[in-house]
Amino acid sequence: MKFTVATYGTEGDARPFAALCRGLLDAGHEARLLADAATLGGAHALGVPTTALAGDIRGALTPDRAVAAGVVAKGGGFSETARALAKIANENVDSWLRAIIEAGEGCDAILVAGLAAFAGFSAAEFLGAKSIGSGMIPITPTAAFPSPFLPPKWVPRLLNRVSHGFVNAMLWRAMRNKTNAARARFKLPPRRAVWTGRPMVYGVSPNLLPTPADWPANVHLCGQWLAPTPAWTPPPALANFLAAGEAPVYIGFGSMTGFDNARLLDALIEAMAGRRALFYPGWSGIDPKALPDNFLVIGDTPHDWLFPRTAAVIHHGGSGTSHSAARAGVPSIVTPFAGDQFFWAERLRLAGVAPAAVDGRRPKAEAFASTLDFAVDPRVRNRARALGEAMRAENGVKDAVAAIERIVVNCTP
Repeated sequence: MKFTVATYGTEGDARPFAALCRGLLDAGHEARLLADAATLGGAHALGVPTTALAGDIRGALTPDRAVAAGVVAKGGGFSETARALAKIANENVDSWLRAIIEAGEGCDAILVAGLAAFAGFSAAEFLGAKSIGSGMIPITPTAAFPSPFLPPKWVPRLLNRVSHGFVNAMLWRAMRNKTNAARARFKLPPRRAVWTGRPMVYGVSPNLLPTPADWPANVHLCGQWLAPTPAWTPPPALANFLAAGEAPVYIGFGSMTGFDNARLLDALIEAMAGRRALFYPGWSGIDPKALPDNFLVIGDTPHDWLFPRTAAVIHHGGSGTSHSAARAGVPSIVTPFAGDQFFWAERLRLAGVAPAAVDGRRPKAEAFASTLDFAVDPRVRNRARALGEAMRAENGVKDAVAAIERIVVNCTP
C-alpha cells in the first residue's frame, strides 16, 4: 500500500510520524512524510522519504513573534492557543493542500494530523483516497476526560464530551474560511462543519491514558510511536558527568519559547540547591552561561537512552516528553505553558508519577523544591517503575501499522 502522512507542528510533533512512516516502510508499504522543513531531521535519519511543507514553525515560535508571546504570556489559554494555531494554518493552507495532493497521487490513504489536518482531509477528498486522522493528542469526543486543549480544572466532568465538540468546532471556525477558499481552487465544495467520524490512530499509551469505553471501534490508542533505537554513544562530557555521581535531574522544555527565561532559571537553580542537573536548552533561548557548575548543558540526546539514567525529568508536558519520561520509569515534574501540556501534566499526576504542575508563568523555587521531594519518595518511584515496565511492553508503531492496514481494507473514502 501507499501512504502519505501530513502533519504540521514542532519537532516533537513530527518525530513520532517519522517513526510511524519507518514502520510502514518496514512492513512493505510506501510512505512519505510531509512536515515543516525544520522538523524533518528524524525522518531523514530513518531513511523516510519527505516533502517540506511551507511555513517556518520555529520562526513562528520565537519569543519576539506574537504567535509564541501571546500564547505563553497569557497563560496558554484556549482562545490564545486557537488564534495562534489558526494564524499559522491560515497562512499556509493553500500551499499545504497543493503539496499533499501532489504527494498523495495514487495513495491508498492519507494520514493527517496537527495543523495540516484540514488540508489533508480536503486532499484525500480531492483524490478520492481514504483519510485517517492521527496524532499524539486525543481529540475524539468522550465523557472520560475533557478536551486536552482546555485545562482539566476548567471543565466539570458532566461537560467532558461537550468540551471536545466545542473545541473542535472552534478550531474549525477559526480556519474554515481559509480552508474553504483553498478547497475552492480545487473545485471542492465548501464545508460547513468539521470532519467527524473518521477513523483515528493515536500514538498514545493506553497505560497512561486508558481507552475510553465510549469511543467507537475505529479509534485506536496504539502506544507511543518510537523509531528503532540505533547504537548511540554519549559525548565524553555527558558520560563523565553521569559516572561522577548520583543520577541527575533532567531539565528541558523542548520547543517552548516565549516564557520568562530568567525567572524560571532562577527558580530552578535555587530549588536544585546544588543537586546535579542536566539542562537541555531546546528552543528556549536560555543562555547556558548563566548556569552554575552543578548543571551540565547537553545537546539533543535520545530520551530513551537518557531518561532511565536520571532521577526525575522536569519538562513542559508535551505528549512526547510526557510519554518518554513515563516509559523510562522515572517521575516527572511538569511545568506546562500552553495547549495540551496541562492535560498531560494531569495524566501524569493521576498516574501517581508527578506532583501537581508548577506554574510556568510564576515559577517559585519553593514549588520546584517541593516537587523534587515528591520525586524521591519511594512510593512514587515504585509507581513510576511499574508504569514504565507496562509502557515498554507496548509496541506502538507495530500496533498502529496493523490498525492502519485494517482501516484501509475495511473502510471507504
